[in-house]
Amino acid sequence: MQDELDGFFKILKNEQICVREVSKSALCKAIKKLKHSTFEELNKEVSTYGYDNIFHKTWNGFRLLAIDGSTVRLPKTDEIIEHFGAWHTAKGDICAIGRVSFLEYILNDFVVDALIKPKKIGECIMANQHLTHVGVNDLVLFDRGYPAFWLFQQVRLKGAEFCMRINNGVWKVVDQFFLSGLNERVVRLKPSLSSINKCKKMGLPFRPIRIRLLRITLDNGQTEVLIISLLDRRKYLYELFKDLYALRWNIEEKYKAAKSRIQLENWSGKSVESIYQDFYAKIFILNLTSILTYYANEQVAGSYSDRKHTYQINMTQALSKMKDIIVLLFTRHNPLILLKKLITLFLNTIEPVRKGRSYRRKHQMQQVYSIIDSVR
Repeated sequence: MQDELDGFFKILKNEQICVREVSKSALCKAIKKLKHSTFEELNKEVSTYGYDNIFHKTWNGFRLLAIDGSTVRLPKTDEIIEHFGAWHTAKGDICAIGRVSFLEYILNDFVVDALIKPKKIGECIMANQHLTHVGVNDLVLFDRGYPAFWLFQQVRLKGAEFCMRINNGVWKVVDQFFLSGLNERVVRLKPSLSSINKCKKMGLPFRPIRIRLLRITLDNGQTEVLIISLLDRRKYLYELFKDLYALRWNIEEKYKAAKSRIQLENWSGKSVESIYQDFYAKIFILNLTSILTYYANEQVAGSYSDRKHTYQINMTQALSKMKDIIVLLFTRHNPLILLKKLITLFLNTIEPVRKGRSYRRKHQMQQVYSIIDSVR
């Protein structure tokens, strides 16, 4: 931390060597006076700017969103363990864990909403909180851990649509569809007694709903089932959804950027408030970088339109350059010249987008699907 502080003031004061202005203990005292809501408000400002000025990419008229969750390791202190919770490892050690969730505007590489909660809060509950940012003409992609009748109803209540991957063993009608061999079918989905009680508690309708099931065969031969709310087969052709659901992988890449590129789990403090501060500050960095690379990518698209591959800014390099520059962005009276130089720097580090590349991942459910296929 002291190295980072010295480097910070070196940049701030435009010195050739590091400057010792503040000690790490003084920083810790100052941090206690800062609320993490400061960074949440900064993210709201960035989001508002993005929606008003640059975010316009859609899929068949829909704003394409994705929700996914993960966990993060936290410092092992009594305060943090009491607030966020912990797991007991196989060796008997305690590991402090927090649960995080992103709502991402995946066609524009932008985190609309991010949450960090105690691990006891489930992913579906956090997804429900994200839905305050979802509305008409939104299509939300979910992974296989989310299908729930009450969540379907909640998305529909917002006027939005959904597309989710679903495993066998959740609903009988889905199991029957998988064994049928059909590629698609519109079915009537009935809520279970527990789902009815959940809907009543949340003030949601609990009448049976019509949904569309799709069987998607991946390039590696594996099969997955999608459950979607878009029922019009003529308007939303079956062939569209394999590529659509593949776009959900963008949110996995966002987690990789958060955990590996900007070291989300490298916390600067050991208090609960410092965890929230670090989390929302780093989401702000991700989003601000996404906006700046958006402008740079527009220039790349124009300059490389005649190439075999599509080219884009190297996001890892962009995040690396933002680390020091952001200090100056907040302190310069007129940062426009600095921003132009930064975008020019981004333009010097581009890479081709090679579509169709995939890397095998092993899951237990893949073995189950293989057995079902062989039986069928």
